[in-house]
Amino acid sequence: MSLESSRRGFLHTSAAYGAFGLGNLGFLNRLSPLRADETRPDARMVRFSPEIEPMVRLIEDTPRERLLEAVAERIQRGTTYREVLAALQLAGIRNVQPRPSVGFKFHAVLVVNSAHLAAMNSRDEHRWLPIFWALDYFKDAQARDVRENNWTMPPVDEAALPPVHRARAEFVDAMESWDEAKADAAVVALVRSAGDGEIFELLCQYGARDFRSIGHKAIFVANGWRTLQSIGRQHAEPILRSLAYALLNHEGAENPAKNDYEADRPGRKNMERADKIRDGWQDGRPYDDAVRELLATFFAGTPDEICDQVVGLLNRGVAPQSIWDAMFLQGGELLMRQPGIVGLHTLTTTNALHYAYATSGDERRRRWLLLQNAAFLPMFRDAMFARGKVQPHRLLELEPATDSKPESASEESDVSPIFAAIGKNRMEAARRTLAYANERTAFPEFMDMARLLVFAKGRDSHDYKFSSAVLEDCEALSPNWRSRYLAAGVFHLPSSTQQDNPLVERTRAALAG
Repeated sequence: MSLESSRRGFLHTSAAYGAFGLGNLGFLNRLSPLRADETRPDARMVRFSPEIEPMVRLIEDTPRERLLEAVAERIQRGTTYREVLAALQLAGIRNVQPRPSVGFKFHAVLVVNSAHLAAMNSRDEHRWLPIFWALDYFKDAQARDVRENNWTMPPVDEAALPPVHRARAEFVDAMESWDEAKADAAVVALVRSAGDGEIFELLCQYGARDFRSIGHKAIFVANGWRTLQSIGRQHAEPILRSLAYALLNHEGAENPAKNDYEADRPGRKNMERADKIRDGWQDGRPYDDAVRELLATFFAGTPDEICDQVVGLLNRGVAPQSIWDAMFLQGGELLMRQPGIVGLHTLTTTNALHYAYATSGDERRRRWLLLQNAAFLPMFRDAMFARGKVQPHRLLELEPATDSKPESASEESDVSPIFAAIGKNRMEAARRTLAYANERTAFPEFMDMARLLVFAKGRDSHDYKFSSAVLEDCEALSPNWRSRYLAAGVFHLPSSTQQDNPLVERTRAALAG
């Protein structure tokens, strides 16, 4: 892309912000703009101040209507981005219980990494907006937890900790037997004795083993771990205690270790299937026909049929990338077929499992994670049918709009008609997006607008979780499939015609003080 083209795109995107009433964000200048490098993990492994507890208490104890002003004052006095991020995550961990499900009010914890990703990928002058939104959202979750049972994470029971040389075995035994008290002690001993790689491999295994809470366990593993990499390992104990507790949630059912529930079945079967995948499976070649073949089975196949097909494709020499392309596209297709809470989680869960797959260093576990994602997608589909009507839409049959090409070169980067169309007809917006994306290899104007509209219009944690996952995963698909994936994303991205979230104005007022 030429310098002039980039400049023209920036000007048109900026003009569109103004047209949607988003241009007047000058109040953010009262805080120093956040550089991109300030939001990324410090390569020198910066340690947070031992005084982080007062910042956590500030977030916990300040009334919701005063929190933004109180945090803005701390930032103006020198509190850093990472300190705010760490305190926000720790406040959620200590005050919000991942029960009765790993979702609902617990999204105050799950969404922190999504807000962080939005901050990292935004313009310097906008980076505080998602963090201020997450601070306010925490107060709502904290109040809900108080109304339910006012849970607080207890101190570590030091007397219950196993010896260091037994930490891993005790943790595995606790997780396999679904023993919460034993797991709480064992995970602390594990943090104190094991390396990050060993710990992450175990978390991957137990985060993806069952389909309870529609993917939120895998999401917590990915999002919690990623946040931990940004705020520092010194915060690992409480975060991983919360994570172990969440992963053992079986939502009122009898102990899964002593039963054969549908939610657990694919994980057990896929352990056997993983061993049937050929050596050298990662050396396969990408095949678009394999993507289409797998999508056809996803439409109505069972988890067993789909997982067996994945094994067969890999053994035929199809690259894992083509399997992931099909799974990303299937998640998008499911969202098109029934926009809503279940449909969007097909994509946020696939994002989490793809992160685990890409981060794991264990080849057998990577095979298993890929198979687990393949099994979860038809389970999402069936959950959608249980909720109501599911449309027969097919993503590969989506046709690009024919009237959406720019009339002149000066309009080539204007994405405002797409986001206006979302508020009227999401299928038409998808067709416009497909036409826009088919002409490009990258979509910076679209992504900038989507993020800023989430800041301005978003009211729910899923707006952040979904947008951060979809915009990140565009880069994970093969280039020839990205335009269709982006088109499916408009079925949950915000419209420019939605009413503004009053939090932007509240943030403006907080920073004016």
